[in-house]
Amino acid sequence: MRLVIALTGCSGVIYGVRLLEVLKDAGVETDLIVSPSAEKVLEIELGKKIKDVESLSTKIHGHCELAAPISSGSVKTDGMIIAPCSMKTLGSIASGVTSDLISRAADVTLKQGRPLVLVPRETPLNLIHIENMATVKRAGATVLPAMPGFYHDPKDVSQLVDFVVGKILDVLDINHELYKRWGT
Repeated sequence: MRLVIALTGCSGVIYGVRLLEVLKDAGVETDLIVSPSAEKVLEIELGKKIKDVESLSTKIHGHCELAAPISSGSVKTDGMIIAPCSMKTLGSIASGVTSDLISRAADVTLKQGRPLVLVPRETPLNLIHIENMATVKRAGATVLPAMPGFYHDPKDVSQLVDFVVGKILDVLDINHELYKRWGT
């Protein structure tokens, strides 16, 4: 399995980092794109440098590297996840504006009919955000807001993060045991 993973510049970069850790442990090949703003958030929220996160991925692509192989639909991937997904990135995808590799790879993922999972972490939402989410949903994306559940009786923040990451993996039909499922 090969997935494109992108981290954008909004709070919640922990979701993308944890996703990369889980995918690496599962032997999933990943192509990573990190926006310049996400690099700053990595330092602010997690105290990590970009090299710490790049070590979790199979391939690294520059944010503006529009000639990267993943910018073409002829390159086979099994989907793309943007976690966290900034409202700027969501708006670019919704409008079809592909000015960087993240938005281009997302556009390619949609046009090829592959799974695209967007993990927005913004609150409250304005009408533009909601309409952009509806637009990408109609285009075939899954909008998976970073909204952890509590029925699995989480004991710490890491279990809340694992819940959201587990939901991402569920969309892609990747087996995991990151949280206790309802009724089990």
